[in-house]
Amino acid sequence: MKEPTFSDRLGEQAKARQALLDKARARNPANDPGFAERQAARAAAAEAREARDAARRAAKKAEEEARLAALKAAEQARLAALKAEEEARLLAAVEEEERQAARLAEQKATRDARYAARKERQKRKR
Repeated sequence: MKEPTFSDRLGEQAKARQALLDKARARNPANDPGFAERQAARAAAAEAREARDAARRAAKKAEEEARLAALKAAEQARLAALKAEEEARLLAAVEEEERQAARLAEQKATRDARYAARKERQKRKR
């Protein structure tokens, strides 16, 4: 048997490399007739998935905005209630002060009347 020479080995290597390239080219998906259909189906699925994600994000954003609006409305209602409560408390305090002033004036009038009556009695005794 003859030993393969260096050039024989190089030639066999080139043939093997060419065979691998031909095999790879044969398996290229671009040459497959169903490849375009599968690619279109993948693209459609990706678009549908993106549309669902966008709809989900929009719904989540709308829900968050509604939640924030509800929180804001609740906070405004709470502040309005606090303001009304404060005004009622101030009004009650003013009314209490007026009642206190009226009671003091009545007590003073009663005291003055007693004092005047006592003076009148003392005046008659003389």
